[in-house]
Amino acid sequence: MIGAGLTGLSTALLLTRDGHRVTVLDRDPPAPAPGTAWESWHRPGVTQFRFAHIMLPRWHTLMRTELPGVLDRLAAAGGFAVNLAGLLPPEVRDGGRPDDDRFDTLTARRPVLEAVLAAGLTVRTGVAVAGLEVRDRHVTGVRLAGGDILTADLVVDCGGRRSALPAWLAAAGCGAPAEERDDAGFVYYGRHFRGPRPPVRGPLLQHHDSVSVLTLPADNDTWAVAFVASGHDRPLRALRDPDRWTAALDRYPLAAHWSAGTPLTGVDVMAGLADRWRSLVVGGEPVATGVVAVGDSACCTNPSLGRGAAIGLLHACTLRDLLRETEPAEADKLARRFAERTAAVIEPLYRATYWFDRHRIAEMEADAAGVTYRPDDQRWAVARALYVAALSDPEAARANLAISSVLATAPEVLAANGLAARVSAIAGGVRYPMPGPDRAGLLAALN
Repeated sequence: MIGAGLTGLSTALLLTRDGHRVTVLDRDPPAPAPGTAWESWHRPGVTQFRFAHIMLPRWHTLMRTELPGVLDRLAAAGGFAVNLAGLLPPEVRDGGRPDDDRFDTLTARRPVLEAVLAAGLTVRTGVAVAGLEVRDRHVTGVRLAGGDILTADLVVDCGGRRSALPAWLAAAGCGAPAEERDDAGFVYYGRHFRGPRPPVRGPLLQHHDSVSVLTLPADNDTWAVAFVASGHDRPLRALRDPDRWTAALDRYPLAAHWSAGTPLTGVDVMAGLADRWRSLVVGGEPVATGVVAVGDSACCTNPSLGRGAAIGLLHACTLRDLLRETEPAEADKLARRFAERTAAVIEPLYRATYWFDRHRIAEMEADAAGVTYRPDDQRWAVARALYVAALSDPEAARANLAISSVLATAPEVLAANGLAARVSAIAGGVRYPMPGPDRAGLLAALN
């Protein structure tokens, strides 16, 4: 197992539980105790390690079924238990529904969560993988930076967004994976705070004119707030300054109070991220056997929707299930079937997220240019109408939550009871329903 991030650790736990002997390799320092992870653990190999995170209900549902001990340890470490439907305004919550428990989750800052996951495994840290050992296009192990070679029946790449797997395959004389890549285009300006937990007065992800605002509760009375903007929006780069960041947040009434705690960080900036889909089967033929890519190594998307951990865990479960019926020795069969199941289970979630990314970044850039974004894709108008209707309609609110929680797809929920037509009527063409500044007001706050 290459990589001891969220997906790598989860995959290792699932396979170990099934009786596989798993060796986890990671180039960063070892995990400390969860209670000291935020202050003492630095992981340069993980882009988003100290940035805003939330664990979505789909992740929680899978964990509760597959690895309940992780949730127990996370709760003991101060993880924050929350029901996302319980955060809805009273008139939208409508007294609650019998199936609202599907929106339960337990969330934490990423260093705390990874320390909890690592506590159940032996991880070889400070170990850098330099390449693959390959014989006749079949991967037999990995070569470490110091020259040592580790053999394995299967190499699982969980190296994340920065995975070097394509370069390793090329160096070994294998073909290149099929890959689609597009600059996500977003930049994130985020801070963490500690103190009495702020009340939730609006959606955790709020869309406004040319910018979105994330407000995410976390463990041990901490939380994160982030602005999401276009990387091309030069005036908003002033958000790097903590005073200007706070001045801007003050203009958003449903989010301004989230800066009232004690800051744990300055303004952390994350940019240069890509949406990417990668497959190790090209034209029906495996590029190499004996190796699979799981999680962000195979597909990665815009972090502001928070889907990466849920999709990565679902992908890990997909591999675990396949290994229950296909031996690693059946190398060609394993490679083909894993690609087929990844396409069936994971690709629809990736495509839906990528679709949202392309529209939202285009909408932000149109806002900054002072024009209204009106694409030909009618599905975007329906999606925006659902977002607006969710603020006042109980059915729309739960449909929107189901999509954002990765519990259902938009076609599934919008097809039910004629919801698509109803939300369009409720929204009435409104794009940004929550109070906040227009573009000129946002720039005035920054200046």
